[in-house]
Amino acid sequence: MASHDHAASGMDYAEHERTYGRFVSFTKWGTIAVAALLIVMALTLI
Repeated sequence: MASHDHAASGMDYAEHERTYGRFVSFTKWGTIAVAALLIVMALTLI
């Protein structure tokens, strides 16, 4: 049966955390950009 020992798998946890941080940052700024776009559209299309 295969071993499921994650510590011995050679995963780069530092890189994983950096990638997750970038994903969260992109999601946050993407949400802010969409909200800003909707506000601008609401103000100019009324």
